[in-house]
Amino acid sequence: MAHVGRSLALVARIALAGSLAGGCATFRPQPLDRVGFLPRALTKSDGGLVVSAAALGGEESRQAFDADLAAMGIQPVWLEIRNGESEPYILFPIALDPDYFSPLEVAWKSHRWLGGAINGEIDRYFYERRMPLEIDPGETARGFVFTNLDLGRKPVNVVLVGDQDVRSVPLTVPVPGLRTDRDDLDLDALYRPDQVADLDLDGLRRALVAMPCCTTDARGSVRGDPLNLAVVGTEDALAAAFAQRGWDDVETLHTGSALATVRSFLFGTSYRYSPVSPLYVFGRRQDLAFQKARATVHERNHLRLWRAPLRWNDLPVWVGQISRDVGVRWTSRTWNLTTHAIDPDVDEARTYLVQDLVSSERVAHLGFVSGVGRAAIGEPRSNLTGDPYFTDGLRAVFVLTEEPVSFRQIDILPWDEMDED
Repeated sequence: MAHVGRSLALVARIALAGSLAGGCATFRPQPLDRVGFLPRALTKSDGGLVVSAAALGGEESRQAFDADLAAMGIQPVWLEIRNGESEPYILFPIALDPDYFSPLEVAWKSHRWLGGAINGEIDRYFYERRMPLEIDPGETARGFVFTNLDLGRKPVNVVLVGDQDVRSVPLTVPVPGLRTDRDDLDLDALYRPDQVADLDLDGLRRALVAMPCCTTDARGSVRGDPLNLAVVGTEDALAAAFAQRGWDDVETLHTGSALATVRSFLFGTSYRYSPVSPLYVFGRRQDLAFQKARATVHERNHLRLWRAPLRWNDLPVWVGQISRDVGVRWTSRTWNLTTHAIDPDVDEARTYLVQDLVSSERVAHLGFVSGVGRAAIGEPRSNLTGDPYFTDGLRAVFVLTEEPVSFRQIDILPWDEMDED
C-alpha cells in the first residue's frame, strides 16, 4: 500500500500548488481607449442609424481581455450603434457570424485554473462588455460581439430589425497582424499622373484588349498564366466585394507562413492565407492577391491583381489572373520542390469568379473582352511551372460599386464576347 500513499501525497502536492497558483492568478485587461483599435473603426450610416465597427487583432485581444483569444480562434468585434430614428431596433449578431460565441462562453474559456474569485471577475468583465441587442430611439449602444477569427480583412454585416423594417449595414474592416505584399507597396506612387490614361467606355475596352496576354517571370522573358480578368474600382471596393464572398488576403512568404504552409501540406489541413508565388506584369509582382481556401491547402481558388495605368470614371483599373488549384505535385522549378497543379480549364475559374462577384451585389457593369488569345484543349499553353491550360481567350471585366446592386440591375457592357484581334 506504500505506493498508494505516495500517489495520494503527490496528488495533494499538485492540488496545493494549484491552489497557491490560483491564489496568485491575475486578470489585468487594459482600458479600451489604450488598446488602439478605436481610431481604426469604420463608420457607415443608413438613415438615422449610424454604425461603427472594428475587429481586434490578436495582440489587441490580449490587451483588451487579458486572454489569448486569437489562439482560441475567437475575435472580438467592437460595435457602436447610434439610433437616431423613432423606433427601437434589435441587433442580430448571427448576421455577423452564424457561429458566434456568447460572452460567458468566451469568459469560461479564459478562466484561470483554480482561479476562484478571479474567474468571477472575468465573467463579470466579459458580460458587462457585451454588445446590447436592443437600441432604443435616441440611444447609443456599444460593446463586443465575439466571432470566429479572420485576418487581413473582416466582413461585418450589421443587421438591425425594427418594428417596420430591417436594415443591413455591411462594412469590411481591416484586421492588423497579417503580413501581405500590399504592406510594402504604395499604390498611389506606381504611376505619375501624366502616365495614367483617362478613358471613355470604348477607350477602356480597347485598352483592355491591348493589355499583355499573360503574366511573366521576373525577367519578363517567359510567359505564365493568362491575364483573364479586369476589375474597375477602388481598392476598398475590391476588398469589400471579395471579403463579402469569403475571399481572404494572401500572406507574404516569410518564415512563419512557410512553416504554416509546410504543416498544412504534411497534415492535409486548410490554410486560408497561404502565400502565392510571385508573377509579373508591368515589370512588377502582383499588387494584390486573394484566395478562397477549400478543405486542404492543396485546393483553392486564387487570383492576383495589378494596377494598370488606366482610369475610367475616375476609378482605377486592375488587370488580373485567376486559376483553380486542384492538387500539389513535385517540380524542380520552385524553391520547395512542390507546386500547385491547376485545373487546365482556366475559363472555369473565371466563370466561378463571375458568379461569385455577381453574388456579392457589388458589380455595376459586367462584360468580356479579348486579349488573352485562344488556346484549344488539344493544343494547350503552359504556365511557368509547366501546367497546361486552355482558354477561349477572353477577359471578364467587372466594374465594382460600394452600393448594393441586384442581379437584375447589372449593366451588361455592349462588347462582342467573341471579338478577337
